[in-house]
Amino acid sequence: MNGDATAPDVPWQAQGRPAGLVSRLVAGAIDALVVALLGVLLHLGAAALVLVVTGPPFRTLDPPAWVTAACGTVVALAYAAGSWATTGRTAGDQVMGLRVSTRSGQLLRAAPATLRAALCLALPAGLLWIPLSRRNASVQDILVRSTVTYDWTPRSPTVSAYRRSTPNP
Repeated sequence: MNGDATAPDVPWQAQGRPAGLVSRLVAGAIDALVVALLGVLLHLGAAALVLVVTGPPFRTLDPPAWVTAACGTVVALAYAAGSWATTGRTAGDQVMGLRVSTRSGQLLRAAPATLRAALCLALPAGLLWIPLSRRNASVQDILVRSTVTYDWTPRSPTVSAYRRSTPNP
């Protein structure tokens, strides 16, 4: 036993419970690394395209800071919104066993997913509301009416419902 009567001993006991601040911060850090990697790959791809069009020598591009910021914002928005609208989880959410959904458990539609992604980028401090909320909701969750829960089960056409019991040892 871990000493806290309400905390689960194993991850499967947390299935379906609202996700906490630390899990969401770690997932966000992983997602930041993924977005940075996507940005680097995009930058290298653009440099490779310039090489194909203009010929040697290969050189990296040096765009203005506003172009880099705008491209980074678009990549981050598309990554998060696309992930939440299609699977309910980003790479960081997958690693941490989290799923973003509506309060009724459905996937977010494109507009709410995009709004949630924009709010997460513009107001990351909104996560600090989680410990104060009875349902572990961030400011973003309140505004978009979403929820983030622990969910280690895959959602695929072959899985019709979430696993509700603990796995066999």
